[in-house]
Amino acid sequence: MEHPLDQALGTLVVIFHKYSCKEGDKNTLNKKELKELIQKELTIGPKLHESEIQGLMADLDRDGDHCVDFKEYVTFLGAMAMIYNEA
Repeated sequence: MEHPLDQALGTLVVIFHKYSCKEGDKNTLNKKELKELIQKELTIGPKLHESEIQGLMADLDRDGDHCVDFKEYVTFLGAMAMIYNEA
């Protein structure tokens, strides 16, 4: 039986690939894929405005390639975990 943390990490990986494989490079999220992930997988997602999602994309895209790779996605998850911890 998997431990809960193992399951959680596996879920985070599966969710990334669920959206990253929809268009273009299967190892990155473009803006549309990231938006869909946020809106469908996070409670706060549907409440975000387009400008907030664009700002998030700009913040996450550290290398400026207009995509969010897995490393950038993990940074996003870390920031979300900090927000959840503080709430």
